[in-house]
Amino acid sequence: MSIGLVTAAYVVAAILFILALGGLSNQEKAKRAIWYGIIGMALAVFATIGAPGVSAHWLLLLMIAIGGVGGYIVANKVQMTQMPELVAGFHSLVGLAAVFIGINADLEMSAAMAATEAGPDAVKELAGFAATIAKKSAIELSILKVELALGILIGAITFTGSIVAYGKLAGKISSAVLTLPFRHQINLGAFALCVVLTIMYVNGAGLWTMLAVAIIAGAIGWHLIMAIGGADMPVVVSMLNSYSGWAASAIGFTLGNDLLIVTGALVGSSGAILSYIMCKGMNRSFVSVILGGWGGEQQASADGPQGEMIEASADAVASTLNDADSVVIVPGYGMAVAQAQGSVSELTRKLRAAGKSVRFAIHPVAGRLPGHMNVLLAEAKVPYDIVLEMEEINEDFPETDAVIVIGANDIVNPSAQDDPGSPIAGMPVLEVWKSAQVFVCKRGRGTGYSGIENPLFFKENTRMFYGDAKASMDALLPQIS
Repeated sequence: MSIGLVTAAYVVAAILFILALGGLSNQEKAKRAIWYGIIGMALAVFATIGAPGVSAHWLLLLMIAIGGVGGYIVANKVQMTQMPELVAGFHSLVGLAAVFIGINADLEMSAAMAATEAGPDAVKELAGFAATIAKKSAIELSILKVELALGILIGAITFTGSIVAYGKLAGKISSAVLTLPFRHQINLGAFALCVVLTIMYVNGAGLWTMLAVAIIAGAIGWHLIMAIGGADMPVVVSMLNSYSGWAASAIGFTLGNDLLIVTGALVGSSGAILSYIMCKGMNRSFVSVILGGWGGEQQASADGPQGEMIEASADAVASTLNDADSVVIVPGYGMAVAQAQGSVSELTRKLRAAGKSVRFAIHPVAGRLPGHMNVLLAEAKVPYDIVLEMEEINEDFPETDAVIVIGANDIVNPSAQDDPGSPIAGMPVLEVWKSAQVFVCKRGRGTGYSGIENPLFFKENTRMFYGDAKASMDALLPQIS
């Protein structure tokens, strides 16, 4: 395959990736957008394999086959509820790949330099990336080393940070905030040391400097995410998505691969934009989230919520729903854990068949992943037009007869507005307490994933509907008329 044909394939693949990202912003176009991405990636992979100077095709095809089979097995085993930790796991692989490619690039650079010193005959025997390096000037080599160091730095942070995020999302690591003394100074000092090591590397120090950068950056990634509480995990996932993109883009510069540069920039910029949107939805500073998350500096009011939580039976909930004209359903991670979206969809169908207005209220950080609830509801075939974002529905709660909160905590917590000392003070929330009646479906009396108490549970118009979300929704279905 000629260089011109490879370049053309890369351009088409980049366009398909852009179309894929654009299509994912619309639920009705999402399936087609995924196919754009699949086709674009297949085109990019095979164009790279067929590019001039690429050898060992059998080994590349073997690796693709192993990765494809592994991906197929994982995709069939993972439930929708596990998608957030799966995404975090994939991010860790991107980061690790960036580190390995950076180290390999240095080895290729050393081989090219040794061949250059040995003479023209040795240079002629070089192939691939090493041959390209041998043609570079001293300035170009210095720039290449900086690109290589950036790829390793960002990749190592992404790798360890994603592993911690996976652990927290999967419940294998506590979601509590790790608060070390002088933690910000520790991170800043570690980053400064990485900069010093990079300068040494550019000035002729050996590979050991990059190995040290990888270790230090890995420690930074571990510490950054350990210092972020569970409530901020949706932002963390999108932030790590951005990091993985920038790592890929940096390595694309190192390898001189235009498509990798473009694709990495697309992923990095879209992840950064999504992180900004998520932070805006929480009224949080992106910098404050990645430097500590919730739970470190502020303390909630000492008295805590007053009153008692009143339990409601399935009969009482069904009776209220039958009498209501307007119903709003607020899904949270509890719905995902119980895989209750099918039952919720059936409940919605029956209520609408009875002539009632039923809508869904989606908070930007509901669940463990941006868009998590939208994906689950789309999977259950809930009509797109009744799934509304927070800013579209919040002002309608005072005219709502009944609200069902399914496994959500922080996104419906009035402390965000009423308690300046709360860790979530200032965060925009769904104002469900303004409706006539609120039913909170949750498994137990705990505070939820983030560990923040919710005064909503103690309000006079709130009733607790305890139990597994799917079992609770199934108990309501026969009684809706």
